[in-house]
Amino acid sequence: MKNPFRKACSFVRVATVSPQTRPADIANNIARILEAADAAVDQGATIIVYPELCITGYTCGDVFTLPSLLEAASTALVDVMEWTQTSEKPATLVVGLPVLVDSHLYNMAAVVHDGRVLGLVPKIALPNAHEYYDARWFTSGSNLQRTEVDLGFGAIPCGTDLVFADSEDPRLVLAIEVCEDLWSAMPPSGWLAVSGATVIVNPSASTELVGKAAYRRTLVQQQSARTYSAYVYTSAGVGESTTDVVYGGHQIIAEAGEILAESGRLLRERVVTVADIDLDRVVSARLDATSWRQEPVRAVRRIAVDFALDQPPTVARPVRRRPFVPTAPDERRQVAEDVMRIQTIGLAIRAERARARRLVIGVSGGLDSTLALLVCNAVAQEMDGDVTTLAVTMPGPGTTDRTLQNARALCSALGIELREIPIGPAVEQHLRDIGHRGHHDITFENAQARERTQILMDLANMEGGLVVGTGDLSELALGWCTYNADHMSMYGVNAGVPKTLVRHIIEEVGKADEALRAVLADIVETPVSPELLPPTTSGIIAQRTEEVLGPYELHDFFLYHVVRLKLPAATVLTLAVEAFGKDFRPQQIARYYRTFVTRFFSQQFKRSSMPDSVKVGTVALSPRADWRMPSDASAAVWLEELDELLAQCNVQR
Repeated sequence: MKNPFRKACSFVRVATVSPQTRPADIANNIARILEAADAAVDQGATIIVYPELCITGYTCGDVFTLPSLLEAASTALVDVMEWTQTSEKPATLVVGLPVLVDSHLYNMAAVVHDGRVLGLVPKIALPNAHEYYDARWFTSGSNLQRTEVDLGFGAIPCGTDLVFADSEDPRLVLAIEVCEDLWSAMPPSGWLAVSGATVIVNPSASTELVGKAAYRRTLVQQQSARTYSAYVYTSAGVGESTTDVVYGGHQIIAEAGEILAESGRLLRERVVTVADIDLDRVVSARLDATSWRQEPVRAVRRIAVDFALDQPPTVARPVRRRPFVPTAPDERRQVAEDVMRIQTIGLAIRAERARARRLVIGVSGGLDSTLALLVCNAVAQEMDGDVTTLAVTMPGPGTTDRTLQNARALCSALGIELREIPIGPAVEQHLRDIGHRGHHDITFENAQARERTQILMDLANMEGGLVVGTGDLSELALGWCTYNADHMSMYGVNAGVPKTLVRHIIEEVGKADEALRAVLADIVETPVSPELLPPTTSGIIAQRTEEVLGPYELHDFFLYHVVRLKLPAATVLTLAVEAFGKDFRPQQIARYYRTFVTRFFSQQFKRSSMPDSVKVGTVALSPRADWRMPSDASAAVWLEELDELLAQCNVQR
């Protein structure tokens, strides 16, 4: 479906290219470079990155020392300049060529834009072993004394300290390191990023060897994470000389530790890979990184560029519908195991130091209490019987037979003691005592939640135990808990686990345990509900949380992108429509986003007084460790931003 929010988004589309170059065949190489440029701009690319020495080819050998090749390469650069001036769609090209300066030959990357070469950046680290002989012909860029060179068409800034900054958007600052520079002990991309570069491009020529692609991929991914940058890598393709080795044309585009796009390798046809870079994510990641602010900043020369950023109608980046849940099966299993293990150790240590004899937990037959009960069971096994679990189910006016039977079946399968304490009479007495008129209102609902918490707390006192909290991260974000009721416990094992991940972990446990499979499957299929209102006449759950709040999948998506990545509304809603557009209309998604933002701010007072809890992932809302916000902070700025976006994109509220 059409994504109305895309036009308001501020992605930068980059392309990597591995054209079919031939060693020393400059006419062929320029033709292939410009053909690839046409293909890249047709896909909406603003910045196009080519391999190292792509104008001449990387494998020219001693031909690099022949003046005719060097002159022809400089002349060919004019063709690239003309293309950037005459192309219907403006783009910036980063191409490689050898450049002679003061009788020294340098391996340079040229930034070409709007008919000009804006700058030349030399390679610093020159490999000179095994199949590489760069130092046979080239001089390290660290020895370059000039700040400008003239290739016959005017003075061009040159040096390792150049960055190219967009004249309109201060977030877009391009810097270059060449091939081996990344593989060195101290890559220049580190200090370039600290000094302001947000997009690092790497024109490269890397040979294909068994196992090398995985190492290369990890290197690029880790450098993008370490520098909190977008890292754009492209390598020479199979058209290079195969006298001794083969070049595979590997292309990788990464952003803050996540690979956005990757090409195939060893392909004989031209390969163009595109991805949308989110500069807001890069900047927000840097704002979160305290060590980033402690790194020494070096002086750089900033070249102003009007990158003429366009916003294509599509989104060229992966969008995970469930960002907290991995997509690969092996990774999903590992995450489920890791989360439960972290929860188990956290609760075990707390129980041990509190000298608790029992873990007291309310079991409703729902997702959250099921996961917490599984963790309690693991703690009892971990502590070899020093701590036992007391499960308590407390049926009330809204309890259905389905959830009650599931609570019983789960405890039976785990061999855990279950006590049933109906709360109906106690709640009725309490409501009479306070003069309640018997309506099914918020007082009626909260009285049940607080009665259950009172029972658990008093039982824990009687049993020498700890009340284990079951509320999850999604509920904390939305404030979907009764203050001083299910909001409160003596230790919260689920407070760092979002609802989508809770569901996934239970599914994984069910796959691995035959005895639990049937009951866990039914718990997963049960609609999420606090069960505080009477069921229908046929005994079906009448109060469904997601019909009130909206889908937890969407709220977890917002939680990740708003709290973890701190992205603006235009980006969040653009990505949400990409992920959920087949199921929800844009105006529905915007309405749920409004709900999330409104509740996230207004419910901070519950998080400000939440009990100790264990963090399991990169998103957590503990007021002591991760999220510090005044309880009376206003959401006005975010809601106004949303209203302006809806008006700009002509989307009804």
